[in-house]
Amino acid sequence: MLTPNPPASLGEVGLLLYYLALLLPVACTLVFAWLLSTRFGLALNAIRDDEDKAESMGLKVHAAKVTASVTAAAFLGAAGAIYGNLVRFIDPTQTAFAGSTIGVWMILMALLGGTGTLLGPIIGAVLFQLTKELFWTYLLGRQRVALGALIVAVAVFFLAGIVGFVNERLRRERNLGEDLEGAAPKEHGP
Repeated sequence: MLTPNPPASLGEVGLLLYYLALLLPVACTLVFAWLLSTRFGLALNAIRDDEDKAESMGLKVHAAKVTASVTAAAFLGAAGAIYGNLVRFIDPTQTAFAGSTIGVWMILMALLGGTGTLLGPIIGAVLFQLTKELFWTYLLGRQRVALGALIVAVAVFFLAGIVGFVNERLRRERNLGEDLEGAAPKEHGP
């Protein structure tokens, strides 16, 4: 795996790359939050839920999927531009075809946080990176087994991801509170 090769001192270029790398995920999150609040976001949700039904309702499924892919690719291209300027050399065999682990890790990040949510993959990426670093620090030699166990745990216990799990727990507690309020005896006034 390539390691970053920043300039020896954070000059203007290094500082610019730092701020661009900090700004890019924020901009990506804001743009996708805005997109999901529009009619286009509703169309994407309908396509995600049932593509055939969405098409039968008159949505241009192919055009919406292409637009979503192009929007995501624009942010991916911007990230690649920042990364390329940081390392100053990109070898396609190490970046585009970095092996099966990168693809599995990206899927695990989304599953860990929760698919179908905006914050799920962000939370999943942060949690995955933290656990991966912990595994590589404390379980050297067994880190891949630990990551495999993490995949199994996510698939068994967190079907909707961390965000879905938390949302479900909050919904249950709210419903339980409403049920308890409904079961409490009413006091009658004078």
